[in-house]
Amino acid sequence: MNRERRDRLGDAAIDVLAESGSKGLTHRAVDAAADVPPGTTKNYFPTRDALLRASAERVIELYAAIPRPAPVDRAGLTALLRTLLEHVEGPGRVRVLALLELQREATRTPWLTEPLDAFAAADFAHFEQAQRSAGLPVTPQRAAAVTLALHAALPHLVARGPATLAAAGLDDLDGFVKGLLDTVYGAA
Repeated sequence: MNRERRDRLGDAAIDVLAESGSKGLTHRAVDAAADVPPGTTKNYFPTRDALLRASAERVIELYAAIPRPAPVDRAGLTALLRTLLEHVEGPGRVRVLALLELQREATRTPWLTEPLDAFAAADFAHFEQAQRSAGLPVTPQRAAAVTLALHAALPHLVARGPATLAAAGLDDLDGFVKGLLDTVYGAA
């Protein structure tokens, strides 16, 4: 199969998920979003399950391509986490919306849990290693608390509700990340 076309269809599926939700993810909608002839998506992904799987795989692939250098100290970790949260508010917004839709769909489509679970487990491991690289006194519980707080921030960042962002401290990402690390690891 044509890898470039497959990626284009995966990107279009992400756009459809972000714009219309999982209920709007149809072969026709992806054909239209990718600006390809009708039936192209069905040729690559014959079933809705295949289209969902391809969407999840593409979101995961794009997320993995985001540079995440290992921080060497707490300031570097703070900068890394702030940059990742800024990415959610900007160029990563569509991918996060699609990921949230896929997670919601997984509550009704059990097989979809598998790739999303593997992705989340790898994310937890990455963030634990980043905290360790920064020289923090990491325990699995502390690392998980930081990662869970970051994950919990995602829907609020993409929804952009000003009152919620202010209430959660997400209107100041530097302050949010610093406060999170201070809460979990003690003030620097």
